[in-house]
Amino acid sequence: MSIPSDSPTQHQGPKITIENDYLKSLQQRYAFATILIPFFGLVIAIYTTFKFGISPVEIGLFMVMYTLTMLGMTVGFHRHFAHCAFASNTVLRVLLAILGSMSAQGPVIQWASLHRRHHKYSDRPGDPHSPLIYQGEKWGTLRGLWHAQVAWMLNSDVTNTAVFTKDLLRDPIITKVNRLYLTWVVVGLAIPAILDGLFTWSWTGILQGFLWGGLVRIFCVNHAFWTINSIAHYYGQRPFDTEEHSHNTFWLSLANFGEAWHNNHHAFPHSALFGLKWWQIDLGGWVILALKKVGLVWDIKTPTRGRR
Repeated sequence: MSIPSDSPTQHQGPKITIENDYLKSLQQRYAFATILIPFFGLVIAIYTTFKFGISPVEIGLFMVMYTLTMLGMTVGFHRHFAHCAFASNTVLRVLLAILGSMSAQGPVIQWASLHRRHHKYSDRPGDPHSPLIYQGEKWGTLRGLWHAQVAWMLNSDVTNTAVFTKDLLRDPIITKVNRLYLTWVVVGLAIPAILDGLFTWSWTGILQGFLWGGLVRIFCVNHAFWTINSIAHYYGQRPFDTEEHSHNTFWLSLANFGEAWHNNHHAFPHSALFGLKWWQIDLGGWVILALKKVGLVWDIKTPTRGRR
């Protein structure tokens, strides 16, 4: 099966993409920045480690910022905004949207639109990042995995948010958070730089914090999350016979806080819990359950309350 880059479905009824060269060019520039700047940050961080070393401060800032932004992605962007898997108050919703934005994967409304589109057309024409696009061609597996990991962002069309996320567009608070996307990315880079500078009282500390808590953290969070588009649609187990090619990839589940139970997710897309067995580690789902205990979230959807 080979998936064409342009979906025929976009010409039936409301268009799922926006045909605008300026918006597509702008999206591509942001994609290049998202992919390349954190990568170069990683290279520089490795160099500075040999030159200055790395202290527990940098390690701690990396781990804390990684945890917060990964929770912003899996609990906020994915489970709450894209799938409405639970309800919460405005303060927590805004906090999750800001934390997710700090990963630099795009504004919350755009991200939710892309993900809802992915579920509607998963591994079929219209899916923005299926790894099966080159199946049957030479080096098709490697090319498909590379496409699903990062390359799709450099040549994809612009998803029509008015088709996929009308609910979020009608939310004035979330649309404001959405418009301030670049501000949140900068804040996510500034916080670890300032904290490291205060802890070490040095310009070297500011640089190290910016690199490890900022750029390296973004690189690691994003690639851990993007493996769901690539590896988890190619390798692993399929306990549920879903209509696409999602897999459970257990060895990725720690890095992306439960996102790797991807076949479970496609079987029950509106479930707040991705780990459905006691041994399936789902840190994002456990955080949601903990927030429920203290009254910060409610109406948690699970497979027992309906499959769709």
